[in-house]
Amino acid sequence: MFGAIPLLIVPFVLYNLGLLGIFGGGDDPWASQMFSIRMMSGGVFSMTLGDLIMLIGLLLFFVEIVKSTRTTNASIMDHLLSTFVFVAFLVEFLLVKGAAHSVFFILMVIALVDVLAGFSVSMRAASRDINMG
Repeated sequence: MFGAIPLLIVPFVLYNLGLLGIFGGGDDPWASQMFSIRMMSGGVFSMTLGDLIMLIGLLLFFVEIVKSTRTTNASIMDHLLSTFVFVAFLVEFLLVKGAAHSVFFILMVIALVDVLAGFSVSMRAASRDINMG
């Protein structure tokens, strides 16, 4: 049953926790710098909280794509729940002032691609399971 839980709910929840002020950062918690590293080239690599949440979203998106290659009953439920997660992203983006941010928009697009790719990969994998002969 836990295999059907869409993992992209994690960045959705993290973003909303940030809106509630859990991470601090004032008006724009996503711009707060998490860390920086001086590179051998002399440049400085720095990561903000928004960058970190998008990175988490991309890593979880990869896991979701791998999960979509399964052809089980749980995968159907996973796709349905992933669609609900995307709809939640879309509704919040349109109706919540704090969601009008590029970090949230990118996470929403990742959720959309997850839904589209999940259904596409599942249909492709299912068509290979059908024995024509």
